[in-house]
Amino acid sequence: MGIAVLAMKASVIEMFLVLLLIGNSEAKEVTKKSKKPKLSVPQINCDVKAGKIINPEFIAKCPAGCQDPKYHVYGTDIYASYSSVCGAAVHSGVVDNSGGKILVRKVAGQSGYKGSYSNGIRSLSLPRWRESFIISEGKQKRGVTYPSTLEYSSPKSSTAKADETTKSYQKSTILLSTTPQPTTTTRRPATTPAEPLSTTPRLWTSLDTTTASTTTITAKLQPAGHRVRDTAGETGSWKPGLALLDAGSRPNEELKTRSLEPASKGDPNCKVDLSFLIDGSWSIGKRRFRIQKQFLKDISQALDIGPAGPLLGIVQFGDDPSMEFNLKTHANSRDLKAAIEKIPQKGGLSNVGRALSFVTKNFFSNANGNRGGAPNVAIVMVDGWPTDKVEEASRLARESGINIFFITIEGAVENEKQNVIEPNFVDKAVCRRNGFYSLNVLSWFSLHKIVQPLVKRVCDTNRLACSKTCLNSADIGFVIDGSSSVGTGNFRTLLQFVANLSKEFEISDTDTRIGAVQYTYEQRLEFGFDKYSTKQDILNAIKRVNYWSGGTSTGAAINYALEHLFKKSKPNKRKLMILITDGRSYDDVRIPAMAAHQNGVITYSIGIAWAAQDELEVIATHPTKDHSFFVDEFDDLYKSVPKIIQNICTEFNSQPRN
Repeated sequence: MGIAVLAMKASVIEMFLVLLLIGNSEAKEVTKKSKKPKLSVPQINCDVKAGKIINPEFIAKCPAGCQDPKYHVYGTDIYASYSSVCGAAVHSGVVDNSGGKILVRKVAGQSGYKGSYSNGIRSLSLPRWRESFIISEGKQKRGVTYPSTLEYSSPKSSTAKADETTKSYQKSTILLSTTPQPTTTTRRPATTPAEPLSTTPRLWTSLDTTTASTTTITAKLQPAGHRVRDTAGETGSWKPGLALLDAGSRPNEELKTRSLEPASKGDPNCKVDLSFLIDGSWSIGKRRFRIQKQFLKDISQALDIGPAGPLLGIVQFGDDPSMEFNLKTHANSRDLKAAIEKIPQKGGLSNVGRALSFVTKNFFSNANGNRGGAPNVAIVMVDGWPTDKVEEASRLARESGINIFFITIEGAVENEKQNVIEPNFVDKAVCRRNGFYSLNVLSWFSLHKIVQPLVKRVCDTNRLACSKTCLNSADIGFVIDGSSSVGTGNFRTLLQFVANLSKEFEISDTDTRIGAVQYTYEQRLEFGFDKYSTKQDILNAIKRVNYWSGGTSTGAAINYALEHLFKKSKPNKRKLMILITDGRSYDDVRIPAMAAHQNGVITYSIGIAWAAQDELEVIATHPTKDHSFFVDEFDDLYKSVPKIIQNICTEFNSQPRN
């Protein structure tokens, strides 16, 4: 019996151990599953701003297509919470335009968010904002739980009860409201009269912990250090007690007040890249230099600076020029005016010519924010007259597509004209001598009167005649087949075709220039690029070309044109060769055509009747379908003029240019 009892006890113990092991195993499985919950990542749209999301740290998934200018981003690396979250993610390089997961962490507000261009997005600058955020890869940190759904701020008014505000936000006693509030007063000592507070929202306000629970303060945007005046007429200045809105207070991000909106994107009807050349010489004096700076600030305000409108940089000249800031340094009028105020006077002479050369070579570049598609404008301000010559520097600037305006203040009177180094310097400098590009101001104290007239002219982009276009920026060399197979009558038709093409261009010594070579077995320079500088003179010269007659050595003609025409082309001009032939060449065209292409000459081949299609394609610049044309008869040449001009302009507009 004792043995049976012992056996029974052993069996019970064995069963207990089995159950215990099974229980532990199940518990471990539950523990394993609970340790690694699957993270549900919330999706957000491209236009969602960080300030609308209450969560201080979260992982989210951005969709594709957020690399778009309409999703505004403010800052670099650290972004203002007014920014598009996904736009900032693309700008920072964490994701590309195809979207993806990101980790967002809120941080304190900053002063001086800097704009930059990165990954196809232009972020903008912002003087300050109450909350910031940073972006990193969307990887879950160990031990951190991220929300599976995001909490968004309420679209309703952010007005709250005083006791709730005190309980939730220990750091701040500020309440923001987008709706009018009853006028209230702060508690002051008995000796100080009560002061009504503005009901307009503001960014800076004093913290008064002694009255926080019973006093509602509405906020009004003011810059840091702004001076305010109380009802008793006493002027106070900013003190450390004036604090930036606490980021933890989470006011309504979409405050419908103009002062809290970011800076304007600029006037789209005035998209120009503008360089002001300001006079820093000693002759101007300190007082007039301050007037000049005030004029620049007035211009900046009137222009409405912004990335979608005009951009402005400043070069100051004295003995030598120096760039104060370039086109991309300041992206709104407010920042620009603050920067202008800080410009010190450099002193020296008034070497305008040297400054114009500096602007032509250095200012309008991609690195300095030049946008290519916007007209380049340089406005020169000079006290009296320049102390060096401006003609040659101005010519090079015009040939580079820069529209030069000249503002002369207190110009030379009769008994001072003998001191002027270069008479008629304004006419030699400006884009056109029609009065549109020059302004003469009798006194520095009258300078403010030309703000609006100048802005109106600069923004009239249709009249900015010196801007580079496909019709005013080339050296065009016609290479004309004068062989016996052409014949006298057809040669006149061919010359009319050359004249019809030439008529389409703006011709002058600084715009498009025309040259011509005729060839048979031999070659003859009919006229070079520097021979004629008006359209009528060119058309007359084409009429005077005499038919030569002979064989057809097209390869030798290309080499001759490269040597006698295009070697004298200006470095800032596009070089176009338009070769017209009616037959197969007696010599090889491949090597000469390759030399033309390697020397940057864009070659168009026009074939008539018996011209060899394979040679036309070898001569033409790639892609040949855009640079090679063929007609069956000389009388059909005129039909190809519109298509040739269209292709020339399409190619020009597709190329990046400074």
